[in-house]
Amino acid sequence: MKYTPTIGLEIHAELKTATKMFCNSKNDPDESRPNVNVCPVCMGNPGTLPVVNKEAVKSVLKVGLALGGELADFTEFDRKNYFYPDIPKGYQISQYKYPFVSGGELNSVKITRIHLEEDTGTSIHEKGGYSLVDFNRAGVPLMELVTEPVIHSAKEAADFARELQLLLRYLGVAEANMEKGEMRVEANISITRSDLSPDLRSDLLGTKVEVKNLNSFKVVEKAIEYEIKRQTKILEEGEKVVQETRGWDEQKGETFSQRQKEESHDYRYFPEPDIPKMKLSELSEFSVEVLKKELPELPKAKRERYTKDFEIKENDIEIFIQNKKLAEFFEVVAKILGEKNLIQLAANYIINDGANEKIPPGVFAELIVMLDKGELSSRGGKDVLAAMLQGSNQRPIEIAQKLGLFQKNDEAELEKIVKKAIDDNPKVVSEYKVGKIASLEYLVGQGMKMSKGSANPITLRKLLMKHL
Repeated sequence: MKYTPTIGLEIHAELKTATKMFCNSKNDPDESRPNVNVCPVCMGNPGTLPVVNKEAVKSVLKVGLALGGELADFTEFDRKNYFYPDIPKGYQISQYKYPFVSGGELNSVKITRIHLEEDTGTSIHEKGGYSLVDFNRAGVPLMELVTEPVIHSAKEAADFARELQLLLRYLGVAEANMEKGEMRVEANISITRSDLSPDLRSDLLGTKVEVKNLNSFKVVEKAIEYEIKRQTKILEEGEKVVQETRGWDEQKGETFSQRQKEESHDYRYFPEPDIPKMKLSELSEFSVEVLKKELPELPKAKRERYTKDFEIKENDIEIFIQNKKLAEFFEVVAKILGEKNLIQLAANYIINDGANEKIPPGVFAELIVMLDKGELSSRGGKDVLAAMLQGSNQRPIEIAQKLGLFQKNDEAELEKIVKKAIDDNPKVVSEYKVGKIASLEYLVGQGMKMSKGSANPITLRKLLMKHL
């Protein structure tokens, strides 16, 4: 029997603020010394009072706006009560009933909510059978985004997480490096029979299993795919899937049981008594108008603009989207060149031949114009570019002159090369004459080699065909 997976994601991302969520301890993900960025507030000492980090609130509202979500007017923080060694207070300040953002969409995946909380410390499990706790991370602003259970494949889940990471970086609110634990993905996975109608299937969702702390996009895919297979096997054997929380074992490539899945009532949420409730409409700096002015061009809009204005390949656009510095270089070059055919040629040399911002945009644009005019062959252009990337301060025309790379169009001069290519390759000539068309390209290549890339290949091919 076939089964349809249903997946919902919970993604945590540490926000890039100078200080922690409710105190003035430094927020520094690169700090290697344990327990130095701590204070009585984030350590939960008696008599201390939390103060809300305004920049963290602003960051979450920007994310909500970028995703088309509804920004809250009334909001409050709540206490989420549970006991674990890396939670110094014995509870976590989070949000339950009134998140900062409701709704929104990314990559065609609907979002339930985005709320703000504080991160926990870091537990370090030593081989000697004991654990240590580093509280540097405890209290760092942590954004949690929850999707609707509308994802149906491991790839779709990983693609969503990638696009969210990209968006957070564009907004400048988080680095979201998964290898540093700055972004963590949790997946809720269930499966239902595929032969049921979609309406009935949605009413009979299978038992939900949560897989926690997936720390790379590859692991997100692997863990979800494994869990779908595991649950399928259980159902096919006539057993029931247990609702639980599972972890991921990278060595074994499988999930493992951690604990029974908690429900919201297990955390005994109640409004945080030490933080006033907020009405955001009374704070002008959090208004939609103010926040919109601070939003940059977002990845989706940039993709659409590059497709419309430059008509470059989809894969090339994606490379520019992922690399902002390279995109800025390309855009300056595009503005100088103006014409679409020249812009597309420039994109090709940036993506495939490594042209980058180390070269002055105007100088690189000169090289593209020379290529377009036929003054340089493709091979010659690559050689000039290589010299430019190695730090040559000369202009492309000077480098081409120095290396003798100007494309030769003089037929009288190219005749000598053509005759030599034919004389040196009698076997290839014979193969061409009996119909092996590819042999002609080999001879063109030999001619280009003899001219050190300076011959015009079109003229070379024309002369070869005349002589053959």
